[in-house]
Amino acid sequence: MDPSWLDVAIAEARAGLASGGIPIGAALIGPDGEVLGRGHNRRVQDDDPSAHGETAAFRNAGRQRDYRATTMVTTLAPCWYCCGLVRQFGIGAVLVGEARTFHGGHDWLAEHGVRVRVLDDERCVALMTAFVGEHPELWNEDIGIVG
Repeated sequence: MDPSWLDVAIAEARAGLASGGIPIGAALIGPDGEVLGRGHNRRVQDDDPSAHGETAAFRNAGRQRDYRATTMVTTLAPCWYCCGLVRQFGIGAVLVGEARTFHGGHDWLAEHGVRVRVLDDERCVALMTAFVGEHPELWNEDIGIVG
């Protein structure tokens, strides 16, 4: 898992923030390091609660015959919904930018045979910390917290 792959996901997170959304970006990387698909959280922009960064990257990659040799790269620890996508399609590895602002289900993925690496990247932490501080109600909606 090449840490430089995170740059693609960070560019997507910044694009999502610039277009009025939540700054979470992702990319699906192929076995030879090629970017198969990239995307960012578009819940706000599309009024679609299922439009997470990982699902956007997955959809933009198109159909693959086998996902075991692919890596999902994401700026933030994947939520349970996105962890389900990783398990459903047998994505072999997940590279996480940070898990400080949201822990997600990456430990569960590791327990089920997915290779997981958390980089604790300061760029990702700064993006989410600033966003959560400025838009707590939108962030709570994104992670399913009412109140």
